[in-house]
Amino acid sequence: MAMMKAAIFVEPGRIVLDDKPIPNVGPQDALLRVTTTTICGTDIHILKGEYPVQRGLTIGHEPVGVIEKLGSGVRGYREGQRVIAGAITPSGWSTACLCGVGSQDGAGTAHGWKAMGGWKFGNTIDGCQAEYVLVPDAMANLAPVPDSLRDEQVLMCPDIMSTGFSGAESVGVRIGDTVAVFAQGPIGLCATAGAKLSGAATVIGVDRLANRLAIATKFGADHVIDGSKVDPVEEIMRLTDGRGVDVAIEALGTQQTFEACLRALRPGGTLSSLGVYSTDLTIPLGPFAAGLGDHKIVTTLCPGGKERMRRLMAVIAARRVDLEAMVTHRFKLDDIEAAYELFGHQRDGVLKVAITP
Repeated sequence: MAMMKAAIFVEPGRIVLDDKPIPNVGPQDALLRVTTTTICGTDIHILKGEYPVQRGLTIGHEPVGVIEKLGSGVRGYREGQRVIAGAITPSGWSTACLCGVGSQDGAGTAHGWKAMGGWKFGNTIDGCQAEYVLVPDAMANLAPVPDSLRDEQVLMCPDIMSTGFSGAESVGVRIGDTVAVFAQGPIGLCATAGAKLSGAATVIGVDRLANRLAIATKFGADHVIDGSKVDPVEEIMRLTDGRGVDVAIEALGTQQTFEACLRALRPGGTLSSLGVYSTDLTIPLGPFAAGLGDHKIVTTLCPGGKERMRRLMAVIAARRVDLEAMVTHRFKLDDIEAAYELFGHQRDGVLKVAITP
């Protein structure tokens, strides 16, 4: 049996590199030889035991690779073709997909459906921090990479770029809007770029790290607020003459940033929630206006599928945004445990790491 190296979840606190069999290819599948992947903040939630997955699962959900083998029923692709697949791999035929929410592609059962069912890699099936990854429903999910784009230019498309941009898209950011983005990590930076591309006249980036605020200005932030020095909400109210923002995007996943987003909204404003929360949230009575403030709270899971990936790569190819600068560190797959240690502890100014088998 042919074997490959893979980053495997052993138990909370332990993801290790080990050998696993190379997956068998079903009729609608494609086997990718992974050329570049990365570590996501969600992987750190898995490592810490804050998000449960099965022991022995290969982690990772952001693959760039080359088609090694195609299933017998897959058409329109060729072996040796360079492709990406989204972190979300919708089937295209489920009830959720046909209702327009492929990210929630859980199979319907007598007991209902599983939220986030469209997120399979490193969640319900083996992921892509490995030498090979099996892509299900390949014809719905494989997106050819233009020859003009390098791996690291498209590495953010499968998840970080798609998630961040959706923070503005899901709530319909309009031309002339004022948008605040709380937390300028990888997703927050992409949300900042997405808000600007969507037509926001003013984008305000909030963080506590000076290097991330500096990058936020390059990604489209018109103002940046250092939350370690001033009260972000007070500063937002000053910048907006007391009006508040049309949209506040929460990109960290904490009670503190969620509340700050609510407090920063204008009456009738929208909170766009992108963070992954590891504890229960409480909605504060005052900022929520006791439920009478005409506020909206919209949650979004990363959109996936091949058309989404094609569109994101088109934005990069047109040079509307350059996300390659987000790759601050590079590791070989053999050193992925060291990569997790660096990324998990957010040392050395890390934003994203590139992992190359």
